[in-house]
Amino acid sequence: MVNSMQRLWLAGTACLLLAACGGEKSEKAQEAAERAESSEEIKPAPDGKVIEVEMYSDEKGNYFKPNVIEARKGDVIEFELKTGVHNVNFLADSNPGKSGLPKASDMLQLPGQEYKIYVDFAPGKYFFQCDPHALLGMVGWVTVK
Repeated sequence: MVNSMQRLWLAGTACLLLAACGGEKSEKAQEAAERAESSEEIKPAPDGKVIEVEMYSDEKGNYFKPNVIEARKGDVIEFELKTGVHNVNFLADSNPGKSGLPKASDMLQLPGQEYKIYVDFAPGKYFFQCDPHALLGMVGWVTVK
């Protein structure tokens, strides 16, 4: 029969094993996560460029400008809030078979706030949206060459 001290030891050992087996992020995934968390420091690769996308709520509706983007690995897509309250989300369900998608941004609420994404996706077409305004047509596509 297992006494309470043995149960405690077993529970602690199980927790340590689970934590150790949680899996380490690949170096590429770790770098992407760090870039997403420190959006202000994201810079394009030496041969890359910054692609500016503005986010609006106005008499025309809610939209990204532009909403169709061509990018290459090493570019940075810079989403800047102009008016309204918006976010940027590359939904996994809307990008089947794609991996390494950036995490959804927080809600941008103050004009001038930015969300930057370093383009390191595989070549292909990627869908993104503003979550609260997607059904109103605030969606876009990035084609990575």
